[in-house]
Amino acid sequence: MLAPLLLLLLVSASEPPLVQLDAAPEARTISIPATDGAITADVYGAGERAVVLAHGGRFDRTSWKEQARVFAAAGFRVVAIDFRAAIASRQGKETPCLYDASCLAKDILATVRYLRRDGAKEVSIVGGSLGGGAAAQATVEAKTGEIDRVVLLAHMLIDEPARMKGRKLFIVARNDLGGSGKPRLDGIRAQFERAPDPKEMVILEGSAHAQFLFDSDQAKPLLDEILRFLSEP
Repeated sequence: MLAPLLLLLLVSASEPPLVQLDAAPEARTISIPATDGAITADVYGAGERAVVLAHGGRFDRTSWKEQARVFAAAGFRVVAIDFRAAIASRQGKETPCLYDASCLAKDILATVRYLRRDGAKEVSIVGGSLGGGAAAQATVEAKTGEIDRVVLLAHMLIDEPARMKGRKLFIVARNDLGGSGKPRLDGIRAQFERAPDPKEMVILEGSAHAQFLFDSDQAKPLLDEILRFLSEP
């Protein structure tokens, strides 16, 4: 059993680019079937190693474009989904699902199962904030072996982190403040401690929240760490 790992990353601006994007694929949009409708998704790349990207509450599937191209250039089939509840909410429709991790997890699980049927031998999830909570909950509700790894960027907290499955990487900025004005680090660290092994936690410097980290000076070390975690045997 792997021991939990807690890391502190510092920026190294002089390092070369992580991957070359000259030949990175652009997205193709697909519709993924679910038991109660369909999920719109953008797909980048191909192959047997798949990564599902789950956006935060202020974002949609297109917000992952830059990161998706990096992951695809590294050899992954990348699927960035729209949460149906988030899209409905922006259209003025009421939905109790928006901040319900179990309800949102249905979109992730439908995507994971679509990828398994479509030949994926390994499926990982990267989720930010609201999407991170949905990703964490998806590992709770998934069958053993359905989800191999999960990356949680300052995730929305879930009720039963002790039931999470697969390899886990928790990431949060040290001074990322929640709506109460308190650091999100405290709650995320508590979830990390309750989660079963194998697990890791990375604390970045700064105050950017979840996907906003990609617009900060932590973007390079963040991408490096995610790719390292997704690529490990």
